[in-house]
Amino acid sequence: MDMKQMMKQAQKMQRQLAEAQEEIAGMTFEATAGGGMVKATVAGDMSLQALEISPAAVDPEDVEMLQDMVVAAVNEALRGIGELSAARLSSVTGGMYSPGMPGF
Repeated sequence: MDMKQMMKQAQKMQRQLAEAQEEIAGMTFEATAGGGMVKATVAGDMSLQALEISPAAVDPEDVEMLQDMVVAAVNEALRGIGELSAARLSSVTGGMYSPGMPGF
């Protein structure tokens, strides 16, 4: 493979990565906790977009349980969007992508 062809391949991969990153930015992932009493929605940029709490989950005598459900729902949503992002980037890089990889 000559240098010119390698540069074309690298440019193509850069375009595909940019497209994948744009696609990821538009993704969302929802997760629930407490049997659906708490729902968290996270965007592809790893930001919390929405948090829904059922009135049934609000017990002034047990605020700790509500806090635990919120943390569980948000963490699950973050894990889910992370897996979607990694899968999308891996499809572009032929499986060479791993989270934390420099340049990604």
